[in-house]
Amino acid sequence: MASEMGRSPAAKVVVATTVALSFISFWRAAAVVLSDLASSAFYAGGIAEHAIGKSAPWFILGVMLFSFAVRSVYMESSSMFVRGGVYVVVRDAMGPFVARISVSSLIFDYILTGPISVVSAGQYLVHLLNEIATNNHLGPRVAPDTFAAGFGVIVTGYFWWSNTKGIHESSGKALRIMQITTVMVVAFLIWCPITLLLAPKVTLPPAPIPSNLHFAPEALGWFQGTIWPTIPFVAIVIAFGHSLLSMSGFETLAQVYREIAYPKLKNLRYTGNLVCVYSVVCTGVITMFAGMIIPDGKRAEYVDNLLGGLAMHLAGPQVLRLGFHVFVVIVGALILSGAVNTSMIGANGVMNRIAEDGVLLDWFRKPHRRFGTTFRIINLIAILQVITILLSRGNVYLLGEAYAFGVVWSFFLKSLGVLVLRYHRHDQEYKFPGNIQLGGTEIPIGLGVTTLVLFLVAIANLFSKEIATKSGVAFTAVFFVIFTISERINARKQANCKLGLEEFNLDMRPEIDARTVHARPGCVLVAVRESKRMAHLQNVLEKTNLRRHDIVVMTVRPISAGAGEYELSNQQLFSDYERELLSRVVTMAEKAGKTVDLLVVPGVDPFDAMVQTAANLKASRLVTGVSEKMDSEELARRIGLAWEKLPEPRHAFSLEIITPNRPSVYVNLGPHPPRLWPEDLDRAHGIWLRLQDVFGSRLHHRDVVGVALRRLQKDLENDRRQEALDDLNNELRK
Repeated sequence: MASEMGRSPAAKVVVATTVALSFISFWRAAAVVLSDLASSAFYAGGIAEHAIGKSAPWFILGVMLFSFAVRSVYMESSSMFVRGGVYVVVRDAMGPFVARISVSSLIFDYILTGPISVVSAGQYLVHLLNEIATNNHLGPRVAPDTFAAGFGVIVTGYFWWSNTKGIHESSGKALRIMQITTVMVVAFLIWCPITLLLAPKVTLPPAPIPSNLHFAPEALGWFQGTIWPTIPFVAIVIAFGHSLLSMSGFETLAQVYREIAYPKLKNLRYTGNLVCVYSVVCTGVITMFAGMIIPDGKRAEYVDNLLGGLAMHLAGPQVLRLGFHVFVVIVGALILSGAVNTSMIGANGVMNRIAEDGVLLDWFRKPHRRFGTTFRIINLIAILQVITILLSRGNVYLLGEAYAFGVVWSFFLKSLGVLVLRYHRHDQEYKFPGNIQLGGTEIPIGLGVTTLVLFLVAIANLFSKEIATKSGVAFTAVFFVIFTISERINARKQANCKLGLEEFNLDMRPEIDARTVHARPGCVLVAVRESKRMAHLQNVLEKTNLRRHDIVVMTVRPISAGAGEYELSNQQLFSDYERELLSRVVTMAEKAGKTVDLLVVPGVDPFDAMVQTAANLKASRLVTGVSEKMDSEELARRIGLAWEKLPEPRHAFSLEIITPNRPSVYVNLGPHPPRLWPEDLDRAHGIWLRLQDVFGSRLHHRDVVGVALRRLQKDLENDRRQEALDDLNNELRK
């Protein structure tokens, strides 16, 4: 704030916050994805075996191994789009028409995620209750489908109200659920081999070959009575399609990428690998154990309760097995019910994202008066999920067959979009492996084969799953029409408005201090003014270690000298210009995976505003970009004059002016000791190498220069530039 503003109590500072700038570790990101993906272990095996016969465990395991290829598709798309959902990828690759189709099928996927998960949880509960009642002769059995449907409606209603209030399942809760689930998985991995060792005879499930496939009549759909199922290759593809729902939930990887912390792409790789390995073990291997341990004559009883049946057929006393069965049911209820919440959050996020692009009417985004959530979208999702549960009457197989429609088509269109973008864009930080060069052209063999497999499976599902095709096409068509009409209405209403801008919560404060933005002393303050001139912010995001320094981004809102005497409104302090500017900051911070605090500071003189903000926040460094109106030396002089106006004692900090493709300008404002900057580091490293050549082993550890330079070399080898700066400055003070 300008010095004139500092005397006026009416002056305000705007602290802008957005949920887009909260980041999580790859462990938490993997937990969020697995809360949806790993839940398929409880129902995918039973549904697949009912459809294709006793070879199903092999196909489930094959789908889980194929998930590594799908992981690479999502990694490549995310390297191009931080908010890398299927709509954005397909829109840029094949246009908005196909993008609306793809996102409509994806929402169908999310709508069905909740019902199939919660109905499966109800089936596990009711089978446990009936088993306990039968063993203890405690009265009549409960109808499984009716109980599962009623349980599903109740749980969906609970999460509808929770999401309306904005009480979302946090990544921390997802991590706790996955920790409990891991205990169950480890118990199975120990107990199942012991059971097999004690068994008189161990038989693997029938090999995944066409002669061992026995399709249920409803599993062939329009293929029934035709020659197609008799063709070996086609039969394998159909069977693979009936097992693909075990990979449901993988699309959450794209949704969670924007929340992954720095280093973003590296942590995405860790997340994807962790998710795939966990899924292979949790879903693939345990389903295989179920096919080996549960007797053939008994397995049909556990189609809706496969892991519960596996628990009851392990070796050991009946009481111990029943206790483990109870634990499996509790874990299943937790993770499957959590998948309902994940589906609501995912569908709400997708619809809000396409609303940012003008595809959905603003009417749907109207916030709740009390809770501020997009309750109309949440209401629509919950209503559709309840209708789906009631129509299915608690039948898990019916839901599973319908569910695979949205999964496979969203996967295929995503992969096809990434393949098309290979020839339109060349800024991928990560590429699907398996590429060969022919002349000057790159041929993406791996990505092409994956896309072809997904296409064949999508076509097979289209004709083999009659109910899924009818319901999926109808649902997709309805949402496609809604999106098309909404987009055209928005195009007329918002012809002069910019889309894709971030939504900010604004907190008006009378002054700036460390508590205003929760920044620690020693933070880095970055001043921005033009959305197209952000090279200095990019530099700070790349080099700042958040464990040592927080980042605060500020922009100065110019006001007249007399404006400080009056109360300023939100619109006066935070206009569309500030919103566009800070939206660009959010995009860059998301790409880097680093949290920044956002400030809008009113000021008569921008130099006074920057310096006083740096002093109030106890910043260690003020970073600015190059100015169009003055050269770097004049800019540094003006900021230095503003610093001299500060009352004694003045807070000392460093000024860095970053110019693209030119050395930065550094100025120490205050009684700082000499400070080394990045170019000095390179120079010092060269001195160290020359000293090594001249003195060799005679450069002892007790020498001050030797200690400092050895520490410098170690820090540089580990890419800890900021630590090297601080350590060398300490030596200079000595």
